[in-house]
Amino acid sequence: MAKNEVITFKPKQVTKRLLGVLPERARDVVVGRFGLGTNPTKLTLEAIGKKYGITRERVRQIENYSLTNIRKSKDYEKERKVFEELKKLISTLGGMVAEHDLLDHVSKEHSTQNHIHFLLVVGDDFKKHKEDEEFKHRWHIDERLSGQIHGSLRKLYEGLSDEQIVPESEFLKAFLEHLKDVSEEYKDEEVLKRWLSLSKNISKNPLGEWGKSQSPNIKAKGIRDYAFLVIRQHGSPIHFREVAKAIETVFKKKAHVATTHNELIKDKRFVLVGRGLYALAEWGYMSGVVKDVVKKILDKNGPLTKDEVIDKVLKERYVKENTILVNLQNPKFFKKDGQGKYSNM
Repeated sequence: MAKNEVITFKPKQVTKRLLGVLPERARDVVVGRFGLGTNPTKLTLEAIGKKYGITRERVRQIENYSLTNIRKSKDYEKERKVFEELKKLISTLGGMVAEHDLLDHVSKEHSTQNHIHFLLVVGDDFKKHKEDEEFKHRWHIDERLSGQIHGSLRKLYEGLSDEQIVPESEFLKAFLEHLKDVSEEYKDEEVLKRWLSLSKNISKNPLGEWGKSQSPNIKAKGIRDYAFLVIRQHGSPIHFREVAKAIETVFKKKAHVATTHNELIKDKRFVLVGRGLYALAEWGYMSGVVKDVVKKILDKNGPLTKDEVIDKVLKERYVKENTILVNLQNPKFFKKDGQGKYSNM
């Protein structure tokens, strides 16, 4: 086997030998339908029907007849090693694999991919599930395994809340919990990721975190969504200039500093906690200016000493102590009792 090649046979030569069992028109129909000629474009039933002056249904019949005849031929039996090799390849990829992943794995050339696809269709060992609302086009060689993977992917999706984000290591662990009965040979990180990619309902964001595909935390659509993911990954308050810079680095999206700041101000997911510093509201930070924060703290805790107020405000805001004291001295909003404790007016 040549370096970097994953198959030992030449797909185009194999298909040529298999197509040799067919009469000319039937061979031409199959070549057109599967894009096996010099032009890799696959023709529709209608296009082939017009060429021969026959109905779409008649073209379909010829195609089905041709595939059946190839499978029954001696030439098909002669290529048994080729089909065994393809079967082994699918097994090493996880026993079930998305069609585009399988074809890309074998070759990046469109024409060669068409020939591999034809061999999968004509081969007895390979079963295809067509794309539906839940999953992409996929091929498998084991019906039981296929059922286990589909069921596990559904359970994984059902266990997610709409905007939940899960680190990849945790997500793979949760997936494995649903795959306890699957053979140990398949419990490999790359295989698990390949199976996850079959689902159209779950996917990962550019930071490698998994969740529901339509969640803004997974399918980020604008500066606000990008900013949320960037700040969340940072894990602590961060300046809006750094947020803009991180968006450009991680998501390869143009993020003007002023625009980014504007979007952070408008979105309730973010809280300004210092000069240009933003945190996530979900981290528990209080919204509002320092005066508002002091009022909320006193509402929640009752009268507090100066030091107690400062201590609690500094957990919510990155500000100087003097800024807090200046706000406390404002008689319109706060009063001090005989014990030196402050409360709201």
